[in-house]
Amino acid sequence: MDQTRAREIASVLTEALPYIQRFHGSTVVIKYGGNAMADGELKNTFARDVVLMKLVGFNPIVVHGGGPQIGALLDKLSIPTRFVDGMRVTDAATMDVVEMVLGGLVNQDIVTMLNHHGGRAIGVTGKDGNLLEAEKLTLTRPGPELEAPEIIDIGHVGEVTHVNRHVLDTFIESDFVPVIAPIGVGADGSSYNINADLVAGHVARALTAEKLVLLTNTPGVLDAEGNTLTDLTDTDVQQLVRDGVISEGMLPKVQCALDAVGAGVASAQIIDGTVPHALLLEIFTDSGIGTKITHA
Repeated sequence: MDQTRAREIASVLTEALPYIQRFHGSTVVIKYGGNAMADGELKNTFARDVVLMKLVGFNPIVVHGGGPQIGALLDKLSIPTRFVDGMRVTDAATMDVVEMVLGGLVNQDIVTMLNHHGGRAIGVTGKDGNLLEAEKLTLTRPGPELEAPEIIDIGHVGEVTHVNRHVLDTFIESDFVPVIAPIGVGADGSSYNINADLVAGHVARALTAEKLVLLTNTPGVLDAEGNTLTDLTDTDVQQLVRDGVISEGMLPKVQCALDAVGAGVASAQIIDGTVPHALLLEIFTDSGIGTKITHA
C-alpha cells in the first residue's frame, strides 16, 4: 500500500471515530427500499454497512418495503392492482400476496444477506408478538356535491396504533439485528398492509431512537434549484412545504421525519440509497450525503 492510499484510509477512520464514540449503544432505525433493494451490489453494500454498524456498537433496526416485488407477483397471478392516493388497494387476495412477499420472500432475503456478511439478523412481521398493532386506514375525499366527505375503502391497508417495543428490546438485548416486514395486526387478528416509511417512523418514536434513516431514490430534500439541502430544522421543512418546494412524493417522507423528531428522535436523515455505502457516508462522515432534519 502506498503512502497516499494509507493516509486516505487513516483519514476516513479518524473522521469516523468521534461518531462511533458518540453513538455507541444508540438505536438507528433504517427504512430500506426502492432501487437499493433491486441492485445486487447495492444489496451487498447495504448489508455490510448494517453489519459494520452493529459491530462498532450501534443497534440498527431495519424496516423494509417491497412494492415492486408485490406488484410483480400480483401480475404473475393475474390479480389486478389499483392505487388510491399512492396506496395499494388491498383486498383479501392481495393481502395474501403482501404477506407472502413481505413476510416471506423479501424479509428472509434481507435476513440471509445480513447473516451472510457476518451479522446476526432475525426477521419478524408486525404480527409476531403483536409488534405492530394496527387499525384499518380509511381515506376521505371531499366532494363539492356531497354534504359529507366521501369515505373510500382501500381494504386491508392499516395504520399503526401501537408498537410493542418489548419485542424489539428482547432482540437488541440478545444482540440481534431485527428486520421488520410492515404488516400490522388488528384487534380482531386481521392483517394490515402498512406503508414502510410510516412503520419506520413509529418504531423510531417508540424506541426514542437516535436516528431515523430513510433510504430513497433521491439525494434528499432539494431546494427550488434542485440542490440538496443538507441540514434542516423541522421549522425549515414546514416553511419549504408551505412554499411548495417540498411536494408530491417527498411529502410523506418529510412528514414521517417531522413526526419522529417531534416525538424525541434526535435526527432523521433522508438519503440516496442508490449511492454505495450511503449509510456509512451519512452516519460516519462530517459532510454526509443527504438531508438531516432535527427539531428546532
